[in-house]
Amino acid sequence: MSKEYYPFYFVSDLHGWETGYRKLFSAIKADIPLVVFLGGDLLPSGSLHFTGNKFFANSFIDDFLAPELLKLKRELKTNFPQFFIILGNDDARTEETVVLRHEQENIWKYMHNRKVAFMDYQIYGYACVPPTPFVLKDWERYDISHFVDPGALAPEEGRLTSELSENEIHDHTIQNDLENLSAGDALEKAVFLFHAPPYQTHLDRAALDNHFVEHAPLDVHVGSIAIKRFIQERQPLITLHGHVHESARLTGSWQEKIGRTHAFSAAHDGPEMAVVCFDPANPGKAIRRLL
Repeated sequence: MSKEYYPFYFVSDLHGWETGYRKLFSAIKADIPLVVFLGGDLLPSGSLHFTGNKFFANSFIDDFLAPELLKLKRELKTNFPQFFIILGNDDARTEETVVLRHEQENIWKYMHNRKVAFMDYQIYGYACVPPTPFVLKDWERYDISHFVDPGALAPEEGRLTSELSENEIHDHTIQNDLENLSAGDALEKAVFLFHAPPYQTHLDRAALDNHFVEHAPLDVHVGSIAIKRFIQERQPLITLHGHVHESARLTGSWQEKIGRTHAFSAAHDGPEMAVVCFDPANPGKAIRRLL
């Protein structure tokens, strides 16, 4: 019996791991999906930007990712899938200009804060995450207010690789951004490509048990309250998430049903490359493959 065909693939959090990308390319050649979503944290750590590390002397995108995708496009011709991509909180925002330049070669569509119609579906992208303990703040936003979890750094307290206005850093929230991105849209057939997972779900459980800051216990759930509320209230068809690598291992699940919405995570902390395979016409039959 032939294996079931899944037209949509989702991968996240490869952090410049060339072996993982090559596994993905091999799977694409074998299975010929129609769509591939890349959900952020795609590149070597953006924090290296502050160290003069060799990764930023030669761009990972220019030197590896874009050439390999162009090679795949030449090989697959009309079977080359549509790539939708966002960056993540560990990716330097300076790389956004490189992503946009290669978008002109028709190897991907860059989706942060954008929406586009594809087949019968509407695709949305949003890269930002709530404040983290990490110094790089290019893709961090306040979530629903200026509250910051114990142990996390506010966006103003970190460093940026690309200049942002004080208004964007201090006044924008994930909640407001999502309202503006989807205002008035019907989302019954919408697929949202996020980097952050929704709060208090199987997808945002971090390994923070018995960790304290000034005697205050850290919340083991580190996802976005705004994204969780957005899903509950607007009920898109499918949402895609990454960011918290260990969550599926700790909770035993890489997916969650929130009302009618199917939420999937492709983040993984094992030695394999994880790819979520799904058909938007039947998201309940989605699978996760470890390659």
